[in-house]
Amino acid sequence: MIDLHCHTNISDCSYSIEEVIRTAKQNGVEHLAITDHDTTKGLTEAVEIGKEVGVNIIPGIEISAYDFARKRRAHILGLYITPQHPAIDKLCQPLIEKRHEMSKRMVEKIIAAGYDITWENVQQFAENGTGVYKQHIMHALIEKGYTDRIYSQLYKDLFSRGSETSSPGIAFMPIEYLKAEDAILAIREAGGIPVLAHPGQFQNFDAVEEWVNLGLEGIEVSHPLHNKEDEQKAKDLAKKFNLIQTGGSDFHGFYSDTNSKIGSHTTKPEEFNKLRARGTGSSSQLVRNNSALS
Repeated sequence: MIDLHCHTNISDCSYSIEEVIRTAKQNGVEHLAITDHDTTKGLTEAVEIGKEVGVNIIPGIEISAYDFARKRRAHILGLYITPQHPAIDKLCQPLIEKRHEMSKRMVEKIIAAGYDITWENVQQFAENGTGVYKQHIMHALIEKGYTDRIYSQLYKDLFSRGSETSSPGIAFMPIEYLKAEDAILAIREAGGIPVLAHPGQFQNFDAVEEWVNLGLEGIEVSHPLHNKEDEQKAKDLAKKFNLIQTGGSDFHGFYSDTNSKIGSHTTKPEEFNKLRARGTGSSSQLVRNNSALS
């Protein structure tokens, strides 16, 4: 099996790198892309652990982006990316720092609202990663007995964006994500293959043609948040623009909002072979050649 979308506790998954890879092995996954949010931290370690365990690790990233033309979020996967490439660090590091600082301010608002947690409580759940996410805040609240799961009503009460008929959550803070176009260009500069992640979640289908012209090379078809209609739209666009069709579990462990398991959504071998064949940089091409399907 080939799972090309998976997270670790470097970003917003509750599993460590080794736990993720060993679980992949147990689930029969032979090729796994580690795609933590906005960072390549831990990828070199992941590749080495993969060799020990017997799982081929594809170094990747998922960049938290925004389609400013259509006013909607967009996530861009970068597969076979060069770890710690300056183009990625320059683009993503300010976002990482901003997210962490905003999380601290969210916690301050939650404490001010009367919840018995501390910033130190929250930080313990993110100690191996790049910073605090909302999932870490919720984990601290679960530990204190305020709720029994991450994506509960409490999550909505705290972090909801609000609407015309409802107020924002008491800890809601807007964050400005990166331009989707910049994400695509940075991934290519770092020797990676840009893939549009779960376009059905944010309804990014109408942006595909524009992003193909910038270098988008793939589209995620199989994903836990996609229904049959989403999958068909993604397949149609893939055929129209000669995009690689990928699939992945988007695994987040205990922090999942879909209960997806590693290997539950996969990429077809023929599509994976297309992925390996499309090299943009010598370093990433070397990784592709070493990960050929047997």
